[in-house]
Amino acid sequence: MSEYQIQRANMVDSQLRTNQVTDHRILRAMLDIPREKFVPDTKQGLAYMDQDILVDRDQEGTDRYMMSPMTIARLAQLARIDDKDMVLIIGCTSGYVAALLASLASSVICLETDDRLAEAAAVRLEELGCDNVATVSGRLEEGYSKEGPYDVILVNGSVELIPQSLFDQLKDNGRLVAVQLTQAGVGKAHLYRKIGNSIGENRISFDASAHPLPGFKRDQSFVF
Repeated sequence: MSEYQIQRANMVDSQLRTNQVTDHRILRAMLDIPREKFVPDTKQGLAYMDQDILVDRDQEGTDRYMMSPMTIARLAQLARIDDKDMVLIIGCTSGYVAALLASLASSVICLETDDRLAEAAAVRLEELGCDNVATVSGRLEEGYSKEGPYDVILVNGSVELIPQSLFDQLKDNGRLVAVQLTQAGVGKAHLYRKIGNSIGENRISFDASAHPLPGFKRDQSFVF
C-alpha cells in the first residue's frame, strides 16, 4: 500500500466516518480517488488534511480552493445522488469534486468560469478515466442551462446567495446543495428541493466552512 493510499484510508476513518458520512459509495470513492492529483505538486503532502487547500487563482483574481474532505463528503451525501442522476457542479476548480460525483451519478457537467482551470481539470479527469464528465466554461452564477435540467446541482464553494437561475435549472424533485453564508458570515450547508415550479424545501443540515466562489455576493437589499 502506498503512502497516499494509507493517507486516504486514514482520511476516511478519522474525518468521514466520525462525522456522519455513512454512504458506502462515497466512502469507497474517497478511498479510491487520488486527491493528491488535484492539488499543486508542492501541496500534495496536505491533500488529505482536514482543511480547504488553495489550489490556484482564477482570471478574476479570486483564490480558488479544494473543499475539505468532510465538507464535500457531507454535501455529496446530502444530495442523495444515485446512478441515474445528471449533476451540475458549480465551480470545477481542480476537478476533484467532479471525479467524486462521477463515481456516483450517470453524468456530470462541471462548470468553471476560468478557461484555464476548466482545461486543466478536464486533463486530470481524462487521465483518471472519468468518461462521464464534461467540463464547460461560463459564469458560475448563471449555471449551464444548455444541458439542463438537472437532478442535482452542487455548489463547490461557499456563497452568499443562490440565484434563481440555478433553481430554474433543477428538474421537478431536483436537489441543490450549497454552503450558504449568513449575514454574519457563518457557513451553513443547505439542501434545497424543487417541487413543481417552486422551491418546496430549504433545510439547513450542518455547519460548514468553505472558501467563497466568485459571483455570488449578496445585494444589500436581497432577502430570501
